[in-house]
Amino acid sequence: MAPRSNAVLQFPIKVTPNIVNRKVPLRLKNTDYRSREYLTEDEVDELIRAAGKVGRHGHRDSSLIMLSYRHGLRVTELVSMRWEQVDLKQGLMHINRLKQGTPSVHPLRGPELRALRRLQRDYPNLPYVFISERKAPLTDDAVRKIISRAGREARFPFSIHPHMLRHACGYKLAQAGQDTRAIQHYLGHKNIQHTVRYTHLSADRFKGFWND
Repeated sequence: MAPRSNAVLQFPIKVTPNIVNRKVPLRLKNTDYRSREYLTEDEVDELIRAAGKVGRHGHRDSSLIMLSYRHGLRVTELVSMRWEQVDLKQGLMHINRLKQGTPSVHPLRGPELRALRRLQRDYPNLPYVFISERKAPLTDDAVRKIISRAGREARFPFSIHPHMLRHACGYKLAQAGQDTRAIQHYLGHKNIQHTVRYTHLSADRFKGFWND
């Protein structure tokens, strides 16, 4: 698969660190790595497909990307997910939000239910949904590496990180015209100002500006 022509930003040029007073150089700003902090729906689909092709745990990795995106999960919310939070019969998932966010119960759709049932078969009798080879819950760092590797496999011309999937969820829901207050509750935002950023990105606000 050839690199895309609509690349948003190439990898940043390496800059010689300025080690003044022997201090560790600061990380570059996000805008030095990429021009936006979310993925589009098509890019998420590509990422899921790419993750499924890599390594012995492809299904686990593609599933965690799907769940992160569809439910706007922070990486710590993802790795702490236990089977007792998932009701496969009724198609529901209880989400405990971090940062004093509001917990909620989300419906699970067909693709998610099928993915979760297979995970239960592949990693039986374990309390956590996403498990490492040592049968321990995945760490935050492991998920970051999985998603970064999938981005390289998908030939993305920019680096990615897990929180971009949460932003992708908010952006997708805003683009679909969902109510801002409902998006706030879905993502567990305590402050609606954190949700409004997604409606600001919605191109639907500008439809009809030009009629040619």
